[in-house]
Amino acid sequence: MNEKIVFSPGSFFHGTKADLKTGDMIITGMKKNYNDDRMSQYVYFAGTLEAAVWGAELAEGEGRERIYVVEPTGDYEDDPNLTDKKFPGNPTKSYRSRQPLKIVAEVTSWTGHSPEILNNMTENLKKLAAQGIKASD
Repeated sequence: MNEKIVFSPGSFFHGTKADLKTGDMIITGMKKNYNDDRMSQYVYFAGTLEAAVWGAELAEGEGRERIYVVEPTGDYEDDPNLTDKKFPGNPTKSYRSRQPLKIVAEVTSWTGHSPEILNNMTENLKKLAAQGIKASD
C-alpha cells in the first residue's frame, strides 16, 4: 500500500546530493550544487516538493539525491533567478537566504522525473551555460 505523506502548509524543502542529518545547518560559503566553482552567497530552498526534486536531480556530486525539510533561521526573499526573470510572481515558491537553513527531516519517499524529462532539462541548462547564463547568482 502506498502511503501519501502530507506536509504541513508552509513546509520548505532543499534538494541536494549532500549527506546531511537532522539538526545540521545548510550554510552559505560552500561550493554550489550546480556546475559552478563559485562559493554560494545564499542558501536556496522551495515551498514545493517539485522544486526540491529538481534541485536534487540536478545537483552535482556522487552522492544519492536527497530532499530535506528545512526551516529558515532568518530573513529570506524570493529567488530572483526564478521569479519574474523566468516566471511571473513566484509559482515555484523558490526562495534564498544569507542565513542558515536548519534540517528538520529528510523526505525519504519521492518520485523523480523520467530520464527523458531530466535529459531535456539538462540539455537546456547546458545551452544556457554556453550562453554565459548561470543557474544562480
